[in-house]
Amino acid sequence: MHKRALSALACGAVLALSVTACGSSGGSTGTGATGSAGSSGAASAAGKTITVWYMDGDLSTKATDAINAAFEKATGAKVKVQIQEWDNINTKISTALAQDNPPDVLEIGNTDVPLFAANGALSDITSDKADLSAGQTWLSGLADPATVDGKLYAVPLFAGNRAVVYNKTIWSKAGVTAPPTTMAEFTADLAKIKAANHAADFSPFYFPGEYWYGALQFVWDAGGQLATQSGGKWTGALESPAAQQGLQAWKAFQNTYSSAASRNVDTTAPDQRALFAGGKTATILDTSINTVLKDNPALKGQLGTFPFPSATAGKTQPVFLGGSDLAVATKSPNQALALAYLKAASSPAVQTSAIVGIDAWTPVSTQLIDSTKGSLPDTSAAFFEAAKTSVGTPATPGWATIESDKSINTFFADIATGRKTTAQAAKDFDTHLDQALNASQ
Repeated sequence: MHKRALSALACGAVLALSVTACGSSGGSTGTGATGSAGSSGAASAAGKTITVWYMDGDLSTKATDAINAAFEKATGAKVKVQIQEWDNINTKISTALAQDNPPDVLEIGNTDVPLFAANGALSDITSDKADLSAGQTWLSGLADPATVDGKLYAVPLFAGNRAVVYNKTIWSKAGVTAPPTTMAEFTADLAKIKAANHAADFSPFYFPGEYWYGALQFVWDAGGQLATQSGGKWTGALESPAAQQGLQAWKAFQNTYSSAASRNVDTTAPDQRALFAGGKTATILDTSINTVLKDNPALKGQLGTFPFPSATAGKTQPVFLGGSDLAVATKSPNQALALAYLKAASSPAVQTSAIVGIDAWTPVSTQLIDSTKGSLPDTSAAFFEAAKTSVGTPATPGWATIESDKSINTFFADIATGRKTTAQAAKDFDTHLDQALNASQ
């Protein structure tokens, strides 16, 4: 998901109180031409400079300085950072990658990587994966969209995601004093909160019908998928029994605990954080507590967070990760240095000190989450824990159509409002997925 989609993830903010959180084989170089990212081919490059594009507002200057310092220490080369604005960024990236002097390394939204990999504009770095990952298990929501037709075209940089945010005071007044660990406990708690609050405009859990990032968690939790790939062709999979089970579970949850007025809206109109800050709901699924506290500072100390419980005991629902990956331009003349830069940015040391330690983004691997979450406030640690289980969106350029045309928003709202049954909505949306996801082939 490119970062403008991460506006819903409080994207670009340095989070002091909580964590937020968006190919062709032709022309690829990989290690066959350049040597591995950690090889001596990139280790004696004094006097050379590579150009790196970062997006405005994502990483702080201190964080990029830390990445650059690690790279410069490893290679002797220098880094020229160029900050890019968000307006028309995909067009800017496409134009730059087509030129003979592109930036060597580019920050790209995780689900946008297939857009640029499909036409051979990004280097195939599959053979360098073991070296780049440094024994880490990358988060699926970052790594899967960067893996197109089995080939890796980018490495994870950071992530943002969602967890449950709740008002401890409202919960405790309803007799709930501890966060749930199972779905059964969760729904029982929400039922108590509903019974204790009778205002017509109050929701135990405010969950907008168009909130597809959250609704997808129920589909994935039931074992369903958005689409499957076979023989190079993508096929919508929401009509499958597992997906239908998840969709029905989500509709039941949304209709039971969220207001009727929420069924045909997204999170911004009305703003769910403002509703939460104003006491109109006891619980939301969100990316941060920061905006809530900005709207209502009196809630400081009254907020709690936890990963959304799974229907399977002992697990949490898989989440949609927003975030960024770093990729190497195929036309970069500095392939080995560019790979060394990717290795520096994704290294455990830099992830720990800069991505988490400075900017408080979710790091790129399950091991790093485990090693860093203990140093975080409880309200932040829940977001890290939730990120350990994630699912990637279809790794095809056509996914950009699904995000941009908002058909996925309408799909879930059709179900929440009852305009369509889950079966009919899935059939119609699968048809759209079949067309959109295969459009570039």
